[in-house]
Amino acid sequence: MSKALDGVRILDFTHVQSGPTCTQLLGWFGADVIKVERPGVGDITRGQLRDIPKVDSLYFTMLNHNKRSITLDTKNPKGKDVLEGLIKACDVLVENFGPGVLDRMGFSWTKIQALNPRLIVASIKGFGPGPYEDCKVYENVAQCAGGAASTTGFEEGPPVVTGAQIGDSGSGLHLALGIVTALFQRTSTGRGQRVSVSMQDGVLNLCRVKLRDQQRMAHGPMKEYPQFGEGKPFGEAVPRAGNASGGGQPGWILKCKGYEHDHNAYIYFITQAPVWTKICDVIDKPEWKTDPNFATPEARLDKLTFIFDTIEGWTKTKTKFEVMAICNPLDIPCGPILSMKELAEEPALRATGTVVEVDHPERGAYLTVGNPIKMSDSKTEVTRSPLLGEHTDEILSDVLKYDAKEIAAIHDSGALAPPLRQAAE
Repeated sequence: MSKALDGVRILDFTHVQSGPTCTQLLGWFGADVIKVERPGVGDITRGQLRDIPKVDSLYFTMLNHNKRSITLDTKNPKGKDVLEGLIKACDVLVENFGPGVLDRMGFSWTKIQALNPRLIVASIKGFGPGPYEDCKVYENVAQCAGGAASTTGFEEGPPVVTGAQIGDSGSGLHLALGIVTALFQRTSTGRGQRVSVSMQDGVLNLCRVKLRDQQRMAHGPMKEYPQFGEGKPFGEAVPRAGNASGGGQPGWILKCKGYEHDHNAYIYFITQAPVWTKICDVIDKPEWKTDPNFATPEARLDKLTFIFDTIEGWTKTKTKFEVMAICNPLDIPCGPILSMKELAEEPALRATGTVVEVDHPERGAYLTVGNPIKMSDSKTEVTRSPLLGEHTDEILSDVLKYDAKEIAAIHDSGALAPPLRQAAE
């Protein structure tokens, strides 16, 4: 079976999380991803959060599957020659350097176009043009600057960032879409182009329902927010809404049996209007079906806290999986709070390739996330991350067509290995 991006070659100048997320996804779809790394050092995440001494960290391995690694000193004349050759041989260059770094390396957009007019140059930056475009950005900074943190948490508490990496991985996913779109457009224009994603923009795109609510506030209180039912006034900006749903169906996280000792014994429960009568039967409140104070969605809005407290009285007598077993056949929307341990051990996720076990020559077997996007005619095979510089000679030979003598000369120049002092350290 062919893969969707067979024949597409990616020059991967990314590091840490946002860029590698993008290039790994392209590699899962069959692109040949060539990861360029500093000799002797590589991607900084190789050494971050290590759980096994002198072995590539899980942080690195889980973001760099399906890639080949070449080490290259781009300040070395021979190294710069190799890089120019790779630019000519690739379809896409992806980078998440700080602003201006690529230009300072001597590879401006004008220079790149002269070398390969068909090359797509894709970039992730922290901010787009504006007052903060030169600022350095990490995951939580992006969540804060993109509107996520100000709308996450509980009303009386501080802003909260989420454990989901919507700044880094979210930006990588956005960039991957931009790249495949540019590749598609190139089939008709024959030209490459620049594709850019700022982390702030990516987070804001994922927070669009909160921008929706900011505009709704001009026309009256948002009745689905908890503070409406509690009689509290709204301020000028969208408030933090705890576990309330971002849509029109009220929802909340409720305790289940065992919550006293299990921090994940909870379930998300939605009081969807079409199944309200079924909910009333399940929680043994049949009178609510006809009581005018509870019978309609509008009537329930100022009583949501009381309603969820009552439902929680029922869920606390069941495990989260027992609640699911009762509610799911009745089409009552709910979902268990699943821990990372539960997800890692879920057979269904293994069967679909969403969670994959990979063998590594130095760390042994480990679990990783597989391709979340399933395609009927493009099977994903998750291959292990490369060792530092593992494919250097292979890339010089197969991609740039250098012979053994030329490869030896490049090695002798020091363009592929760290300086002796650094190597000794």
